[in-house]
Amino acid sequence: MAKYLVIVESPAKVKTIKKFLGANYEVVASNGHVRDLPKSTMGIDFENDYEPKYITIRGKGEKLAELRRQVKNADKVYLATDPDREGEAISWHLVFSLKLDPKKTARISFNEITKPAVREALKNPREIDMGLVDAQQARRVLDRMVGYSISPLLWMKIKRGLSAGRVQSVALRMLCDREEEINAFIPKEYWDMDAVLKHKNKEVTVSFYGDKNGKIEINGKQQLDDIIKEIKGSQFEVASVKKGSRSRKAPIPFTTSTMQQEASKALNFSTQKTMRVAQQLYEGVDIKGRGSIGLITYLRTDSTRVSDTAEAQVKDYIEENYGNDYYTTSVSAKKTGKKIQDAHEAIRPTDVTLTPEKVKDQLPRDLFRLYQLIWKRFVASRMGTAVYETTTVKIASGKYLFNASTSKLEFDGFMKVYTEADNEKVVTNNTITKLEKGEPLDFVKFEENQHFTQPPAHFTEAALVKAMEEQGIGRPSTYAPTITTIIGRRYVTKEKKNLYVTELGEAVNNVMKTAFSVIVDTAFTANMESLLDAVEEGSIEWKTVIRNFYPDLEASVKDAEQKLEKIHIADEESDEICEECGRRMVIKYGPHGRFLACPGFPECRNTKPYLEKVGVPCPLCGGEVVYRMTRKGRRYYGCMNGPECEFMSWQKPSVEKCPQCGGYMVEKGNKLVCADQNCGYVCELPKKENAK
Repeated sequence: MAKYLVIVESPAKVKTIKKFLGANYEVVASNGHVRDLPKSTMGIDFENDYEPKYITIRGKGEKLAELRRQVKNADKVYLATDPDREGEAISWHLVFSLKLDPKKTARISFNEITKPAVREALKNPREIDMGLVDAQQARRVLDRMVGYSISPLLWMKIKRGLSAGRVQSVALRMLCDREEEINAFIPKEYWDMDAVLKHKNKEVTVSFYGDKNGKIEINGKQQLDDIIKEIKGSQFEVASVKKGSRSRKAPIPFTTSTMQQEASKALNFSTQKTMRVAQQLYEGVDIKGRGSIGLITYLRTDSTRVSDTAEAQVKDYIEENYGNDYYTTSVSAKKTGKKIQDAHEAIRPTDVTLTPEKVKDQLPRDLFRLYQLIWKRFVASRMGTAVYETTTVKIASGKYLFNASTSKLEFDGFMKVYTEADNEKVVTNNTITKLEKGEPLDFVKFEENQHFTQPPAHFTEAALVKAMEEQGIGRPSTYAPTITTIIGRRYVTKEKKNLYVTELGEAVNNVMKTAFSVIVDTAFTANMESLLDAVEEGSIEWKTVIRNFYPDLEASVKDAEQKLEKIHIADEESDEICEECGRRMVIKYGPHGRFLACPGFPECRNTKPYLEKVGVPCPLCGGEVVYRMTRKGRRYYGCMNGPECEFMSWQKPSVEKCPQCGGYMVEKGNKLVCADQNCGYVCELPKKENAK
């Protein structure tokens, strides 16, 4: 009998796939990559047209020896690594490391780990796709060039242990740009006004709109008072009633980025956790009566395509469980300007009849919650549009108009199964639906509310993934590792769900913007992703991308080495005297920011927190305002007398007092803003302070 060897990446897949195949098949795992560029050097032969210098990864010698023994006993070897660029490259490296005979070797790939998918793949073996391999090589070499060229410069100019990355540096730039927007934001006052009216002894609240010429923004209390003065004494009357309907389309199935975003909002998962849990669902879970089975399709994808088999299965399921009215053939498509890797499918359950209820008792909590989310999203994507009956009413009072509207769900469609985490709940107001044109309404009272415009929100992981995808930065496999890296390097700190740039992150970003503006340019990075897609398609040779990229990078690094000043403040003397040896302490720069250290190290190892004075008295107690750090490395302004004095501000306080309320003011861009938002006073920053 012939003996066949199937090589996969992950040991977790071995048990699942082995179950689908007969006794003639042996399934083993390579445990990921077996060859890579060396860690100790750049690993690129610049004299030989940028040829990568691959070596066996440390610790993989025994695994390769084991694989060679198994290959020797096999009549045919099937390389069944993941169906993406990385998986294709692993297969290519295995061919080299195991010295596989092309006549006895075949590449197979499947989008889901199920018996039909694996058996179908074995019937359709193919050769290794060098377009995918070359795209992976190009990305790996580009990332190595950026990392190994710029990281030493960051060590030289800031501190050792820092790193730069082609995609991570752009993500950091996006976060820093948002932080600058927030810090420079000046809130603007606005008011809204509701009128509480009575209709047949039932109260109805209507919102101020404007007049017949259009919407009127109320920007101050005086303007509001003037409008109320004009309205007082006028009759409220229904000017128009408009009946209609609106529809809400079903969502598209999950891609990697939309799954990460929704898992963050609905389940409070980080991007890293989402991918880890999804990997387990993909590789195989023990289900009673079925053994080990992959519950979802491949998790790294930007495609929303669904196979014909899955389409037929979900159609039958919806019609059988919800009725024919709920299934639709009109499916929403993903709108994007970039090329989609459509070889994959969307992320979906491998068997839609395996409902969350059936597997709930057999899955750990996190696996169940993510599987339920994926299952519901996929089923909902094949269901009909939700339809609402709407009523919009305009109420006239003198020359002014008020609005009221309400909706009533007529057909729930896809919402029978799934609603997104941020979906607004519809509350139907029956009083509004009964109003008729020309009817008078009795005035009860006005309700006035003061508001201030809000700055752009800080990025969350989900929002950053969305922004990266929209701008074409990175690919499905890179979102989670990129975010994990910038948090791990302490360039960014995560508080609750929000991402904040640390002082260290600001320093690294400033170097990158000054010396490597092209690399941290979002358009350039998005274009590079397009070039990698072209390499995959075979329309560009991968080394052409490298040849065009490296000379400019090399020139920028040499220029930065000469011109860029050191950013760290090591060895700057402070006013503090070391209590242990009497030397004047110096300011050092560590992963958590600045600190004071004795210059007599290693004889004297005394250190203490560094409190840099801002030159502004504390608004609460008159003490010195200093820079402080949160535990996670985010900078703020606090009082030197803390924690007894509780003063704290994210923006720099000013010596100027608010002329309107007497409170303290803070700097925002080139403006001074009263710290009391209810006051709202804003003025230009004095030229002397602005010059600083």
